[in-house]
Amino acid sequence: MTLRDPAEFSDAPWRKVRLGQLRRPRKVPTMLGRQERKLYYWLTSAWMTGVGDVVELGSYVGGSTAHLAAGHAAAGLTGSVHAYDKFSTGEGLKQRLLYAGGVAPFNGSDILPLARRLLAPWADRLVFHKGEIEKLGWNGHPIELLVVDAFKKVALIDRMTADFYPSLIPGRSALVHQDFLHWSQPWLVSQMLRFGDAFEPVGTAEPDTMVFLCRKRIDSQRLAAARLATLSDADIQRDLKAAADWLAPFGLQDRLLAMARGLRLNPGVRIAWKMTNRPS
Repeated sequence: MTLRDPAEFSDAPWRKVRLGQLRRPRKVPTMLGRQERKLYYWLTSAWMTGVGDVVELGSYVGGSTAHLAAGHAAAGLTGSVHAYDKFSTGEGLKQRLLYAGGVAPFNGSDILPLARRLLAPWADRLVFHKGEIEKLGWNGHPIELLVVDAFKKVALIDRMTADFYPSLIPGRSALVHQDFLHWSQPWLVSQMLRFGDAFEPVGTAEPDTMVFLCRKRIDSQRLAAARLATLSDADIQRDLKAAADWLAPFGLQDRLLAMARGLRLNPGVRIAWKMTNRPS
């Protein structure tokens, strides 16, 4: 089996994706930036080969899912795009994202029917998983592309990692961390650094996404080495410093410093939405 070359990500080829190619998926409300939308479409339309499924952990109403599914369909790939989420929302996000994005006002918090309606053009390849991801788990099928936007609470991350990462195909799979560069989730850097040579960073997309190639099988030993639940603030701070050399080719020093500052301002906090970037 031919191993994937990190040079495929050189010069960010997804930037050449034309907005016209994204006409249909752009109709689905999303918090993704333009380059992230292009990346998602490029990954499934041009990079994937179909040796495994697409799995997305954290879909919300399907904006990112739409770009993944649209590329998957354009490439004529078989297999499925699996969308995991609680598919539930609050009034604040309804106002800021859904209604502002053209969705008609509706009652209640359940957004799975809305997601199904918005993603109807790609229904033939979509599988929805509604509920708490750490409890739903995975069926063990090979995963060629794993997109993560659900690692916002450290207490749940180790379980999700153990469920999904072992199904990545060494030398063939990509892991996309949508919030890897966001200051409020410094533990993501710790986890990926502690996986050692099992993952290779290969690209970024503004504002916060980082892509990794899976190089080694994620076995129980590697999962244990990358556990987050017991890490102290000092452990994470050391990892952020160590990551400076690892990520040097991408010019991310300012982002790592912002994470370190966020950690100092929020001692012991391990939930992204409880982090604050203002001194108390």
